[in-house]
Amino acid sequence: MLKKSRSTSDGLFPGAALIFLIALVLVLSAPRAARAAPCNGTFPNPMTDICWRCLFPMYIGPVEIAFGQPNNGDSAPPLLCTCPAPPPLFIRIGIGFAFWEPARVAEVVRTPFCSPTLGGTILADLNVPHGTHHEGQGGEQGNAFYQIHWFQYPALSWLGMALTAVMCFTSEPFDLVYMSELDPLWDDDQLTFILNPEAILFSNRIAQAACIADTIAARLNSFGLDSMFWCSGSQGSVYPLSGNHANHTGGVDSSLAIVHKHVFKMHRQLIAQDTSTSSAMCGPRPQPILRKKQYKQQMLFPTPQTDQGYGFGAPSILWGAGREYPYKGEDFSYLIWRKRKCCAF
Repeated sequence: MLKKSRSTSDGLFPGAALIFLIALVLVLSAPRAARAAPCNGTFPNPMTDICWRCLFPMYIGPVEIAFGQPNNGDSAPPLLCTCPAPPPLFIRIGIGFAFWEPARVAEVVRTPFCSPTLGGTILADLNVPHGTHHEGQGGEQGNAFYQIHWFQYPALSWLGMALTAVMCFTSEPFDLVYMSELDPLWDDDQLTFILNPEAILFSNRIAQAACIADTIAARLNSFGLDSMFWCSGSQGSVYPLSGNHANHTGGVDSSLAIVHKHVFKMHRQLIAQDTSTSSAMCGPRPQPILRKKQYKQQMLFPTPQTDQGYGFGAPSILWGAGREYPYKGEDFSYLIWRKRKCCAF
């Protein structure tokens, strides 16, 4: 009996060993596959890759300095303003000031943890969904999924400009503050419903047809309509606030839609705040429903676009031709310009 037992055990071991070896090979091959995945990029050149004219329009009180950049339609700040101050002053008197600041960089990528901004570096190796896209054919609707990364990018502070050092200082380091690969909500539309339960109100043809007005406004003025917060102009609907995009026609348009979704998500989670209205002149305020006119964007990678910044929903046909190409041009990064209205000095 002992011999038989030993024989049975010996007969089972080769099968168990084979399973173990197959699992070991799969685990060890995963990092090599991740390293072989496409990840391209280049460090942005602050002098040549940034649309410095996008600082404008700028307001000093009611006086506008435009330099040919589109106006988002905001009212001018007052010439004189007041803000609370520490004792013994209690009230600080300043000058109303408004400008656009290059505040964030958004990376929209297919390969998880790939960072074009950091020179095409893969920052980690975890088993998370890869980006996919499918262009609809024969009346079929296209779809796409991308991962996104969010950097603090205090370009004005690096250059020591008086706009931040004296007038409206924001002390922020360069930092990677968000990676969708670590966010369980990003690849799950049903779970994301926790953040945007109002989406059910706009999942009908009437609400989506109303987005035509937002598309026209974004085409004519480079900025969409804040009242139609559920619309992303030419890129379709904002909802759900996840990495899935249900109106894929090309990588540029889909990446723009993903950036819009992400910024809305940051506002809904109170991570991003209002910096552009009169109520935020003394400091940022919570803004759970994104005000689209607070932001504009310009492409940094794969091909910088430095003519002007465009608001959410603006059609990419105005500038996007030739900015998506096979292999090295299928991941994207954008410089996000944020409107600041403040009480300077």
